[in-house]
Amino acid sequence: MATHSMIIPSSSSSSSSSLAAASPLREALPLFTKSLTFPRKSSFSRLRFRFFAENLSQLHSSNGCPTNFASLQDSGDNLTEEHVTKGKSTLSITVVGASGDLAKKKIFPALFALYYEGCLPQDFSVFGYARTKLTHEELRVMISSTLTCRIDQKENCVDKMDQFLKRCFYHSGQYNSEDDFAELNIKLKEKELKEKEAGKLSNRLYYLSIPPNIFVDVVRCASLKASSVNGWTRVIVEKPFGRDSESSGELTRCLKQYLTEEQIFRIDHYLGKELVENLSVLRFSNLVFEPLWSRNYIRNVQLIFSEDFGTEGRGGYFDQYGIIRDIMQNHLLQILALFAMETPVSLDAEDIRSEKVKVLRSMKPLLLEDVIVGQYKGHSKGGKAYPGYTDDPTVPKRSLTPTFAAAAMFINNARWDGVPFLMKAGKALHTRGAEIRVQFRHVPGNLYRKNFATDLDKATNELVIRVQPDEGIYLRVNNKVPGLGMRLDRSDLNLLYRSRYPREIPDAYERLLLDAIEGERRLFIRSDELNAAWDLFTPALKELEEKKIEPELYPYGSRGPVGAHYLASKYNVRWGDLEET
Repeated sequence: MATHSMIIPSSSSSSSSSLAAASPLREALPLFTKSLTFPRKSSFSRLRFRFFAENLSQLHSSNGCPTNFASLQDSGDNLTEEHVTKGKSTLSITVVGASGDLAKKKIFPALFALYYEGCLPQDFSVFGYARTKLTHEELRVMISSTLTCRIDQKENCVDKMDQFLKRCFYHSGQYNSEDDFAELNIKLKEKELKEKEAGKLSNRLYYLSIPPNIFVDVVRCASLKASSVNGWTRVIVEKPFGRDSESSGELTRCLKQYLTEEQIFRIDHYLGKELVENLSVLRFSNLVFEPLWSRNYIRNVQLIFSEDFGTEGRGGYFDQYGIIRDIMQNHLLQILALFAMETPVSLDAEDIRSEKVKVLRSMKPLLLEDVIVGQYKGHSKGGKAYPGYTDDPTVPKRSLTPTFAAAAMFINNARWDGVPFLMKAGKALHTRGAEIRVQFRHVPGNLYRKNFATDLDKATNELVIRVQPDEGIYLRVNNKVPGLGMRLDRSDLNLLYRSRYPREIPDAYERLLLDAIEGERRLFIRSDELNAAWDLFTPALKELEEKKIEPELYPYGSRGPVGAHYLASKYNVRWGDLEET
């Protein structure tokens, strides 16, 4: 498919002023900016200015990405038309741990997708950094197998892939060597100096796709030897952020010896998923939901995560953390905070993150009596044998690390007092998925009570937000079955994303990488938010380990341990996914 782009002359050229005078859109710009006001650095603000800049000659691209833009500085200024059109910056993205699975399967493909859609600055380069000895070409061969032409299957995808790979380079070095990072800095400068226009700002983004025990070494070396001199330097830190409150606090303290809080982007890729992003839109822009979002109408909220596979030879890493640290303390708790927060003052990143912190600080620390832990065991089904967790050769034979956990949590504020928030997460279960289930209260004095007999749960209205797979939103309502007589049924009002929006949904890493480049922190975790999250889980985690509580065994491919159902029934709740096929 042919693409059209426009080169906007710099402000120093005489043609620039004539273009401004000739463009009716430029003349109308003050009117639009007066009538449309958006929060500082919000995604709406960014898209607005992209629209004005690009529509001088062409339509806005289908996903809101510009053909060329300059990244914001850490000053916190709004993205202005001048930022968009002048493009006086280069961007160097260094993937530390480039030979690892996360980098190959997620980060490089996400960067290519952003490049393909025109969401990266015109002047950018990608460096891989790891201990493995590789040449530039070997890196390109390694990552080329993971790049896909999934985006609309456009005709020029292969050409774009070749162009992207030419911008990918490699540098081998130790993670704790300042000398090696000094050599990386020389290579980065070589690429930056090759740009045509002198005086460009050199912005640098580091993605730490490495184990947490070497975060600080890499940050120290990069900060001292390979920071940008005249632009910004930002670091994306991949979870886990410690194992408990103490180790997390120590990690934050060490990172802040070399970086400011504004430079640290703690990534939780679940916050970049489309349906999680849609949570605030669903709630705050629909009158049908906002009045119901409280203890007065909601009986319980369930956050469910399941994988239909086990550790599969990667148990060595998982066994250090377990399912609570790996999934519940970050992914599910972050979703809970977004779901339960009060209306923020604006869509500004700090306003949203402050409201999330208020929710976390209003919650009771998790009690051991409100936790059920499990571990999958070997199982045979359909003539095939499935190994148990401790059958994994990378897992200690007597490991008590839970591969399943269910927990009940509560928020002590006026909106949510008494409403149980139930979390459930596990590996080697019967299905793969992640969803939020909102079960509403029963209708008082229901006229059709007799039609549901004693099981009023069958009459419960339920809002389900399916995060993955088959993204969708559906509302379960009671409905009369057509025909003579009165027979009731629960029906789904269903918004299936693949039907309503046939265009493929971007991967969460694409959204988060783009936000980090643009300096948008709304979907990244602030240090006080991280501290509040660990404070909720640390006491129960320590008690589990100190008392050496044995997890309840459940067969590979089952729905998990029976104890999870007893925990739910303790609060008069039935897991909503039991009715799913």
